[in-house]
Amino acid sequence: MARKTARPIYIDEFLDPYFHYLVVEKGLSNNTLEAYTRDLARFASFLESIRMVDLSRVDTASVLRYLISMQKQGLGARTRARRLVSVRGFFRFLVQENVLSKDPVRLVDLPKAGMSLPGVLSVEEMERLLDAPDPVDRLGIRDRAMLELAYGAGLRISELISVRTQDVSLVAGFVRVMGKGSKERIVPIGEVAIQRAGDYLENVRPLMVRKKIHPFLFVGQGGGPMTRQNFFKRLKDHAVAAGIRKTVSPHTLRHSFASHLLEGGADLRVVQEMLGHTDIATTQIYTHVAREKLKEIHTRFHPRG
Repeated sequence: MARKTARPIYIDEFLDPYFHYLVVEKGLSNNTLEAYTRDLARFASFLESIRMVDLSRVDTASVLRYLISMQKQGLGARTRARRLVSVRGFFRFLVQENVLSKDPVRLVDLPKAGMSLPGVLSVEEMERLLDAPDPVDRLGIRDRAMLELAYGAGLRISELISVRTQDVSLVAGFVRVMGKGSKERIVPIGEVAIQRAGDYLENVRPLMVRKKIHPFLFVGQGGGPMTRQNFFKRLKDHAVAAGIRKTVSPHTLRHSFASHLLEGGADLRVVQEMLGHTDIATTQIYTHVAREKLKEIHTRFHPRG
């Protein structure tokens, strides 16, 4: 999707690829997708009103003008924040796909009332999910290894399916990850992840790959590289089998990884390093999750809760 010419970049031509990305990688529901559609349609109308339909011309000042226009309409901070989140996600996607070179929304803060907490699984729910795949079936053994690695290292789905066999050291207990912006990081993995990855590598991957040659650790049933769509579907099936009623997406594993570390007392900077966040403010949202958990425990068990 890389931009090859200097032609104008219009919002409409990138909406379908963006919504496909939201479904596959973020696991958003139809209701959330409809909200994003409405939000981006409003933003497109605003750009038309200021004669700036070419997205490559949109800058931070334009985004601030959009926020001011919403405030003048009497919209509350939560509504303004939600609409800005929709626009922010869209521009991040365009930069990620090399359609744009700069993100004009990056430096614009969300109105404080609009902060939302990421969805996470409890430790008990996560254990049920990790144990859901069949431990004797080829695909089950592969899925157990994928789930353990995704949760154990806090990987994005794009990072998970891009891990190469040479990136995993079962002896040393770490995985090398190529994150956003081609930034490399080293993340430790636990004993269970090491065991399940070793089982998959030794007993399953050779049978699935057959004569095909490629460097990726995880493969599909036909021996080719694992896809986002395939992993997303398998994850959904395992969540149902585990009796989890919450919406579960690949990002849920990453959110749960960070939240469980902080609940256990991990340092915020260490979690930031393992997640590959450039700005610690991005990681700080998980401290709110940990605080909410503590408040819930206090309310349930303290005599004066």
